[in-house]
Amino acid sequence: MATGIRETLHTVDAASLRGLLPARPRLLALGEPTHGEDTLLDLRNEIFRQLVAEEGYRAIAIESGCLAGLMVDDYVTTGTGTLDEAMEHGFSHGLGASAANRALVRWMRAYNDGRPASERLRFAGFDGPLEITGAESPRQALTALHHRLAALVDADLLPCTAETLDRLLGADDRWTEPAAMTDPSRSVGRSPEAGRLRLIADDLVSLLDERTPDLIAATSRDDWDRARLYGRTATGLLRYHHWMADTSPARMTRLVGVRDRMMAHNLLAVAEGGPALVHAHNTHLQRTRSSMRMGGAPLEWWGAGALVSARLGEEYAFVATALGTIRHRGVGAPPPDSVEGLLYALPEDRCLVDAPRLAAALRDTPPAPRDSPWFGYFGLDPAHLAEIDGLVFLRDVARS
Repeated sequence: MATGIRETLHTVDAASLRGLLPARPRLLALGEPTHGEDTLLDLRNEIFRQLVAEEGYRAIAIESGCLAGLMVDDYVTTGTGTLDEAMEHGFSHGLGASAANRALVRWMRAYNDGRPASERLRFAGFDGPLEITGAESPRQALTALHHRLAALVDADLLPCTAETLDRLLGADDRWTEPAAMTDPSRSVGRSPEAGRLRLIADDLVSLLDERTPDLIAATSRDDWDRARLYGRTATGLLRYHHWMADTSPARMTRLVGVRDRMMAHNLLAVAEGGPALVHAHNTHLQRTRSSMRMGGAPLEWWGAGALVSARLGEEYAFVATALGTIRHRGVGAPPPDSVEGLLYALPEDRCLVDAPRLAAALRDTPPAPRDSPWFGYFGLDPAHLAEIDGLVFLRDVARS
C-alpha cells in the first residue's frame, strides 16, 4: 500500500501543480481545510510567486470581502494609500492582521513598482461583504453604481434619484442588526423599502449592461469592471437580506447558497482576466456538494467551486489541502485508516498528491473519513478524492 501511495507523490511547487493538469487553467483554486493558520498562507504565497514567475499568472483572489479588496488592489497596482491602510481596511474577517497576508501585499506592491499596467499583478477579494453571522448594508454598492450611471446617462433613465435611494436605504444599522441572524423578524430584508430597492438594483444593473459601450468609452474597462462588481454585490446583498427575513426551514440553506453564488460570480469575473490563483476554504472551492451542520441541522448546497467548474470545465482546477496535526488546536495525529493518516505515516513533511491516482490506488481498501476533535478543521472526505485535481498535504502545522 505504501508503495502505491508513494507513486502518487510530487514536490509541492508550481511546476508539479502544472504537471497534474491537462492545460493551464484560467482559475487554479487552492483550498485550505481551516482558517487562521499562516503556515497555509505562507505556502499560498510561495506557490503564487512561482506561478507568476513560471506560468504567467497575474492575479490572486482570496476569501475576503470583494468591496474591501478594491483598496488592496489600488495599493498594489498604483501605490494608492499605505500598506497599513490596505491591511486595516482592505480585508474582511480579520484577515488583515495576518503576517502572511501582509507579506503577500508587500510583495505584490514591490513587484508592480515601475511595471506597465498590463504587467501588474492584481488582487481581488471574492467573498461578498457578509458572513454567515450577518451582512453589510447594500448602501456602498448601490450608491456607487447609481453615482457612476448618473454621470453617464440622462436623469430620466435612472430608476430613482440619489435622494430617494438614500431614503429607502435608511440607517445602516437597520441592515447590520446582529440579532437578525437568529431572529428573522429583526431583519429588514422583506420590508417594503427592501422590496423597492431590489427592483431599483435590478434596473441599475440592466441599465449598466445596456450602456456598456458608453461607460467603457467614457472611463475605462477597469471602471466598467468595478461598476459590474457594485451591481453584483448590490443585488446579492439584497437577496441575502431577503432570505435573512425568511422563516421557512429553507432559510439557512438559501443563505449559504446565496453567499457561494456571489463568490462564484466574482470568480467568473476574475477568470475573464485570468489566469489567477484562488485561495479559500476547501468547502467553497470543491466540485462536489458542500455540507456542514449549523445549529444541529445539516446543510447541503453547491459551493462556488462547483458553480464555477460547471461553467469553465477544464479551465477550472481544484487542489485541496489536508493536514496531519494542528496540535495547538487540539488536532492530533490522524487515524491510520484515513487519507490523512496514510499520508502522515510517510516521512515527507509536505507533498503534492495526484488525487485521482491516489483514489484509484485506494479503490480496494477505501479510507475512512476523519472526524476532527476541533470544529475549525474539516477532515478530507475520501469520497471526494477522484473529483480533486491535486492534494497538498502538510504533516504538521505549528502555531502561527
